[in-house]
Amino acid sequence: MTDAQWSPGPRAGDEFRPVLDVVAPVRRRRLTVFLRLLLLIPHFVVLFFLEIGAFFTVVFGWFAALALGRLPGPVYRYLAHVLAYRTRVGASAMLLVDRYPPFSLSQPPDYPVRIEVRPTRLNRLAVFFRLILVIPAAIVQGLATSGWSVLAVLWWLITLVLGRVPGPLFEATAATLRYEMRVSAYFSLLSPAYPKGLFGDDGLSVTRGQPRSATRPLVMSGAGKALVVLFLVLGLVGGATTPVARSLPDGDAAGTRA
Repeated sequence: MTDAQWSPGPRAGDEFRPVLDVVAPVRRRRLTVFLRLLLLIPHFVVLFFLEIGAFFTVVFGWFAALALGRLPGPVYRYLAHVLAYRTRVGASAMLLVDRYPPFSLSQPPDYPVRIEVRPTRLNRLAVFFRLILVIPAAIVQGLATSGWSVLAVLWWLITLVLGRVPGPLFEATAATLRYEMRVSAYFSLLSPAYPKGLFGDDGLSVTRGQPRSATRPLVMSGAGKALVVLFLVLGLVGGATTPVARSLPDGDAAGTRA
């Protein structure tokens, strides 16, 4: 079951986690890579308004989940659609795919980025404390995403020059996007499973079935895992240095930048 289909799902104790499927192109068109962020501006505008709606929907869904032990069907579908839309735009912005994202909340069957979420019963106590429970995962996700962004220009240049994304960089970027998607799914009550898998899936994931895409299962190389560690370190360093830079007098800060 993909995206926002509503049907009876697994029990809350099951360990299913939202899945990211990315069918990676062999080559990237250099022109679309060069103009990628400009081309995505209309999607950023649409996503801005979708996120406003998602905020109020999550608030309503939180109260509904406390009362019902699950999200109502329409609430679940809207939040799942927004999560899928956000993930498609994120995959394009991070150069994981080359095709332009569709302006559609529903999942086009032939688009190379898909997510899978499963509606299920929710633990009311975990729903009540969701904002607190998500903090550790949100911190890790913020560090990884910030670390990737620090070197975003470098990743862009590498892809522009080579016409492709090197394997380890693709793995680390996909792992970062998937973890961000899982944190969002957990926070918005689309999944009761705590976010995991920043360093990919273990080898047992392969034995349970044939891989459906480049990220399902996401079995990472040592170089890919090392890049994820680099993202975390850069995010941590960036977060630690920002308050220090802000605390310096203007003259000292100017001297530091020089």
